[in-house]
Amino acid sequence: MKGFFAFVRKEFLHIFRDRRTLLVLIGLPVVLIVLFGFAISTEIRNVNIGACISGEDISVTRLMDKIDRSEYFTFKGWYSSGQDIDQAMRRGEIDAALVFSDGFSAGLMSAEGSEVTVVADAVNPNNASMEVMYLTNIIYGYFQEEMSGYGAGGASLSPNLRMLYNPQLRSSYNFVPGIMGLILLLVCALMTSVSIVKEKETGTMEVLLVSPVKPIGIVFAKMIPYFVVSCVVLIITLLLTIFVLHVPIEGSFFWMILVSLLYIILSLGIGLLVSALVKTQIIATLIIGMVFLVPVMMMSGMLYPIESMPYAFQLIAQIIPAKWYIEAIRKIMIEGVPFIYVIKEVSVLLGMTVVIFTAAVIKFNDRIE
Repeated sequence: MKGFFAFVRKEFLHIFRDRRTLLVLIGLPVVLIVLFGFAISTEIRNVNIGACISGEDISVTRLMDKIDRSEYFTFKGWYSSGQDIDQAMRRGEIDAALVFSDGFSAGLMSAEGSEVTVVADAVNPNNASMEVMYLTNIIYGYFQEEMSGYGAGGASLSPNLRMLYNPQLRSSYNFVPGIMGLILLLVCALMTSVSIVKEKETGTMEVLLVSPVKPIGIVFAKMIPYFVVSCVVLIITLLLTIFVLHVPIEGSFFWMILVSLLYIILSLGIGLLVSALVKTQIIATLIIGMVFLVPVMMMSGMLYPIESMPYAFQLIAQIIPAKWYIEAIRKIMIEGVPFIYVIKEVSVLLGMTVVIFTAAVIKFNDRIE
């Protein structure tokens, strides 16, 4: 047992002495949180918008003032026709526009009603859909305020939209669980596999194997420091999430930590499995990067909804561990659901952990023998 703890202490000292490794381990969460939380965002800000109506209309003026006061849109001016709007978009003056029917205010009280058309530049379809959604929300709110003074009959004509769990449509609510899944996999799997393979590559693994500690004990002794470091990284990520990105934790903090610890152990098992399969650090890095990190970013639901992917890719996504972790964390952190609603995700993660660790230990023992 003393020999085991001596190996653990040795690995801790190795991590602390390697400043580049420490920089990656500590700096990575900060960089990714800042990058995905601020630089990479699906939210829209300061969208230039115009309006088209024949004549003056006080209701339309009030509506455009309301839109201009929002943090999402900047009103650029009035246009006399749809052709002028098209030309303004081509010149880059505006990104979206509202075209109002003639006699808009009078039509609000008539049986025929009034009509407003939302026009958006759909060269970037994601931005266009967000702009239309935001504008529609503001217009519906305006209708409710405008019609409230004319009885419930008029007010009932306007639908009431509700955005649950993320009413401001902040992209950080979507990115944070994905960032956590990406960071923990990178720290655990990549660092663990490279650390073990490095011993093979330099020839020191043979020296370690002649010690009284069993070979698998040596491997686990090298994994424990990265487990501790991963827990520290998890805490740093959560602190940045709460105090920098201001993403609330609606559910149980205890269960969120417990699920994260399970995912950390699973990621360590992936690193151990990779280290048992390869002999060089470069190959280990390539495998972690290409086989695990890229699918985590593209097919785990971190950036794109899995439901929108082709069926074949949806099937592949089911075997990506990060997909289940991200779903569980989103439900606990953002939706605030009880643990019973994430039993499926936790069960899958637990099953993957058992399978991967079993395969890794068997493969590692076979390589030693």
